[in-house]
Amino acid sequence: MKAHNDQLGRREFLTRTTRATVAMAASASLDSVLAPLVARAAEARPSRAFRISYYCNGEIHVNEIGQPEVKPLTSPPVRGQEDFKPSWSKTGDMLVCFRRLKNDPVTANWKTAIFIINVDGTGFHTLSDGTHTDFNPTWTRDGKNTPIWNRKNDKTGGYIVMQSKVGGQPGEEVAITDERFHNWAHSCLADGRILVSSWRPAQGYGVFLLTRKEGDKPLYEQVQCELVPQGELHRASISPSEKKICFEYLKGHQFQEPGHTLYIGDFDAQQRTITNLKAFANAEGKPIWFAYPRWIYGESAVIYHSTQTGKGQLYVYQLEDGSTKRVSTNPKADYRYPHGEAAPC
Repeated sequence: MKAHNDQLGRREFLTRTTRATVAMAASASLDSVLAPLVARAAEARPSRAFRISYYCNGEIHVNEIGQPEVKPLTSPPVRGQEDFKPSWSKTGDMLVCFRRLKNDPVTANWKTAIFIINVDGTGFHTLSDGTHTDFNPTWTRDGKNTPIWNRKNDKTGGYIVMQSKVGGQPGEEVAITDERFHNWAHSCLADGRILVSSWRPAQGYGVFLLTRKEGDKPLYEQVQCELVPQGELHRASISPSEKKICFEYLKGHQFQEPGHTLYIGDFDAQQRTITNLKAFANAEGKPIWFAYPRWIYGESAVIYHSTQTGKGQLYVYQLEDGSTKRVSTNPKADYRYPHGEAAPC
């Protein structure tokens, strides 16, 4: 009887051991298959939520992409005033924007003031006095955190590129381009050069890399782009690696807001070329407002605004698969001018 029980015990032990061995082998095999998939999935997901700054109903917000609005960063104190076009400093702690103080049906007749505010809502201070038409501020990428912007020249109707400093006061700003001809600053490079559109006396309209020279005339280096002879680049933004560019394009030289096509392309700062162009929004040039493309998620995607629904809404275009998704959460609100975290335009 004891021998019989011993045989049953040994059989049960061997059966259980065999099952356990098979299960362990299957588990190890499954782990070997799943491990790279899990790793790739983790790499594909952002390590944390990605934030943007943007305009919503006249106020500046800082928020995670695709999340509903919470308390705005700014709220203009006077009815009719609005805050526009935030650009996020490379250091990640400040925004530079402009406040419209005097409205007009013609945008170029607005009176505005450039201001800086910390991303946590503290430290608001103005850099210009509100008696000028100051537009589209951004930051240099040369480590100096220099705010620059475009000021209308009331004598010529063109624009002058201005610069100030963090903590600067109105009246301390200086012009870095010649007021006799038009210059519009778009985006900056880490080596200090500024991408500008300009009407040069000898060359007509063109896109240039401008180098500021203390006490001397700035140096202009022309950028070659096949679209320039037929129209104008607007609101261009160089990617964080400085290898790509996104921008609005409008055929001809009569500016209007509706009808811009949004492009991405390769950017070569040394050869000064924009190549491999691809229209990713409003390729047909429909009379709808598509504007302000900006890099997010490094440079794997571009965020922009469009009024194709009848209201300004935010959209994200993914370079990898060419997909586009609306990411603003309130279809009744007016969203504009999105900008990626710590990525000056």
